Amino acid sequence: MVVHSPAEVAARAAGSADLVALDAGVVDCFACPRLVAWREEVAATRRAAFRDQVYWGRPVPGFGVPDARIAILGLAPAAHGGNRTGRIFTGDRSGDVLFAALHRAGLANQPTSVSADDGLALHDLRIFASVRCAPPDNKPTPVERDTCAPWLWRELELIKPTVRVVVALGAFAWAAWWPAMSRVYGGAPPSPRPAFGHGAHWTSPDGGYPHLLGCYHVSQQNTFTGRLTPAMLDDIFARAKELARGA
Repeated sequence: MVVHSPAEVAARAAGSADLVALDAGVVDCFACPRLVAWREEVAATRRAAFRDQVYWGRPVPGFGVPDARIAILGLAPAAHGGNRTGRIFTGDRSGDVLFAALHRAGLANQPTSVSADDGLALHDLRIFASVRCAPPDNKPTPVERDTCAPWLWRELELIKPTVRVVVALGAFAWAAWWPAMSRVYGGAPPSPRPAFGHGAHWTSPDGGYPHLLGCYHVSQQNTFTGRLTPAMLDDIFARAKELARGA
């Protein structure tokens, strides 16, 4: 069933019995006209370096194991990365940095991610985005964020039995976590909400929620300028593993 409206997104997401069904619903989503137009335009025009490739040009589902103890929450797929390859953080410079760090941390079986069939596998980890379509200028609107939110909510519900740590890549993902947390786990988010920062760590006093770790986004703007270094990423994922073990 193709999804065309926010109400249909909510119904399809809530009715997904497992991650396979949820992912199938995500890729059939056409609920945000601006995002649909942009993802399809990018797929049709293509970047010169990829002009001979067939772009995915659809929403990008989550990726990883269903019983993950660690989750990485990002912003949205990249126009010539996930929107091209069909897998989150795959085929762009951000993914190069991220998966190299995950491999060093023992959370991925290889340090590169170039295509959806390249053999990459994640260990104890699932990665997904707050918004599932590539947005113009990497900036979803509030309406697009909210329309897409039920996909995130249901994904969190499905991994809730095992997930212990959420790593928010960037301020957008950090902000998206709080309403998702309330929806999935119940209760109100902390007030005032903790500020985002690299290495920021929030945990609930009663331990009823996953730990939340803040990490600067693995964008070229951050990695090329040295604002985010490989050592900083290594520290984040080492801490995530410690927290997932209950350390």
